Amino acid sequence: MNSNYRIVALKEYPKLTEEIDKLHRLGWVKFMGKDPIANKYWNKLQLWFAEFQFLLLDNRGTPIACGHSIPFHWNGTENNLPSGWDGVFEQGILEYENNIKPNSVSALAIVIHPEFQGKGLSELMIKEMKSLVKRNQIHQMVAPVRPSLKHRYPLIPMGEYVRWKRKDGKPFDPWIRTHCKTGATIIKVAEKSMVIPATVQEWEEWTDMEFHSSGKYVIPGGLVPLNINRDANTGVYIEPNVWLNHHLD
Repeated sequence: MNSNYRIVALKEYPKLTEEIDKLHRLGWVKFMGKDPIANKYWNKLQLWFAEFQFLLLDNRGTPIACGHSIPFHWNGTENNLPSGWDGVFEQGILEYENNIKPNSVSALAIVIHPEFQGKGLSELMIKEMKSLVKRNQIHQMVAPVRPSLKHRYPLIPMGEYVRWKRKDGKPFDPWIRTHCKTGATIIKVAEKSMVIPATVQEWEEWTDMEFHSSGKYVIPGGLVPLNINRDANTGVYIEPNVWLNHHLD
């Protein structure tokens, strides 16, 4: 660990939950904070799984990044993976409530303060998450990854996008590339990883756009288009992610 930074677990510093919320507000477009599963379970995640939530502090003790993950049970097969981000989040919560012992951990998010992005902290945060999983005596880790540049190519199917390579043969997407650099391999696309339904008016507020007709709309920060149905007064955003397997040995 670079001496300029320090890792702390939320379990040891529970008062830092407010700092985590600040980082998330800075790190995501507005609609990403409106996912129903996240809103339903986020407080339980931080309360029940505090040892799996951590922060990166700079040399002044200021939180500049945070990482989130959740234990769950997985038999190791592709078909047994949850639907994606929403699915694994809910599964982990429900299994805890039903006393089902986890044998795996899924990453949920890594957020880095905008002022500290591009300084190599993403790789550091992934490595710390993997170390945290091993310290908790769990030997499988997966991640439903949100590719960082996919929002620039919202009309390209995710299955095609993840096959894009740079000239050096490495993944085109920087976030997928960082995960692979730290020992991950692609399992499959999670086509319905996160589903965010809302009224047309809510979507207009979140995107600063107007939707006068039903149809598909490219929205700022969206990995895929938003589906608007004016007659039903609904907008539904169904985001695909990419399941990665982090090899811990």
